[in-house]
Amino acid sequence: MNAREHFHDLLDSLRPLLRGDEGFTLDYRAEDSEFVRFNRARVRQAGQVRQIHATLALYLGERHARFELSLSGTIEEDRPRLRHALERLRALVPALAPDPYLRLEREPWRSESSEAGAPPEVATAVGQILDAAAGLDLVGIHAAGPQYQGFASSWGAFGWHAASSFNFDWSLFHANGQAVKSAYAGQRWDAGTFARRMASARERLEYLGRPALTLAPGDYRAYLAPAALDEILDMLGGGFSAQALASGASPLQRLFAGSARLSPLVTLDERVAGGLAPAFTGEGPRRDLRLLAAGLPGERLIGSRSAAEYGLTANGAGDHEHPLSLAMAGGELDERDILARLDTGLYIGNLWYLNFSDRPAGRLTGMTRFATFWVENGRIQAPVGTMRFDDSVFDFLGPHLEALTREPETILPAGTYGARQSGSRTLPGALLGRFTLTL
Repeated sequence: MNAREHFHDLLDSLRPLLRGDEGFTLDYRAEDSEFVRFNRARVRQAGQVRQIHATLALYLGERHARFELSLSGTIEEDRPRLRHALERLRALVPALAPDPYLRLEREPWRSESSEAGAPPEVATAVGQILDAAAGLDLVGIHAAGPQYQGFASSWGAFGWHAASSFNFDWSLFHANGQAVKSAYAGQRWDAGTFARRMASARERLEYLGRPALTLAPGDYRAYLAPAALDEILDMLGGGFSAQALASGASPLQRLFAGSARLSPLVTLDERVAGGLAPAFTGEGPRRDLRLLAAGLPGERLIGSRSAAEYGLTANGAGDHEHPLSLAMAGGELDERDILARLDTGLYIGNLWYLNFSDRPAGRLTGMTRFATFWVENGRIQAPVGTMRFDDSVFDFLGPHLEALTREPETILPAGTYGARQSGSRTLPGALLGRFTLTL
């Protein structure tokens, strides 16, 4: 599938169809993905998904509407579909009310990046997975292949992005039903890196055979692995939205108001280069943003609608005003020293079911997931039964954040509902002097 040529052909067929003062934008998303599902360390299902979706928006002054359609990839079949979508929109748009917050980027811009190359060799990866999982009860899914995104407008905007990646998300189950969850993702499969991830999962699996420890509610020292920290930052990502901050709906409201701060160890960037998300949105090129600087608030994510409503300057954040390529700076903690520095407390590999218990206070609640261990004197002693936490980010990532690991880990979204997700986070692990469990 030559997605770029297909996208260009769609644009060439669309431009001559415009009339008078009409304008358009065309958003294009495609993937050519291979999926392999594992159960009990055997391949149970393998398949390939090739799909293309486009969203055509038609503008007439401040009136606009959009039409989503699925495409075949064959231009002879897709031209009539696109023409039909345009005709449907043309019949609808004049009857709509003007949009007072519509701020279209009418200056031409161009952004192109292509790192699709040869997709990761799925057969090689699957072979190594099966070898490494021999004798284990492994359940997981491996997804790999190129993803494509394009955007263009009748005013001269053009963006194209192509990137190949893989994501292997798996769990190792103990005979007692407990599990260790792990993931390995990136753009280049490395046998050595995968072997180390699997060896670490095997080691933690052995500890699950010990009797589980039940802890009383209270405050504990804790280490949050990158996957656990990822769940927290996923909840906080919308807190950098200009709209959320202006309306008082951001969980980071106190931080940006100056009444609270985070630890000086926390520096967080929206980093365009090196991420798997496009370097553009439908509102123009994205740029690097320093969201948090040594615990203090930095820039906000500002879409054009927020810019129009609140008198701000848009920075390409798009409608959702949510980070696409978060990167947290690492610290000085070597991974080999994590247990020794923790000394006595909780090693938390994953969190789930997160929600806000008090959004204005930045307070989160959720559950420990899969392999959480009790550590004493720098040694894992026993697995810990599922516990609920309830704590404020201004506490555990504030004065109680003691250290961050030196080498951040790349985490890709594992979601495949409808299509593989794009974007990435690069996060360290976090050593906390206090983390509150409630039951």
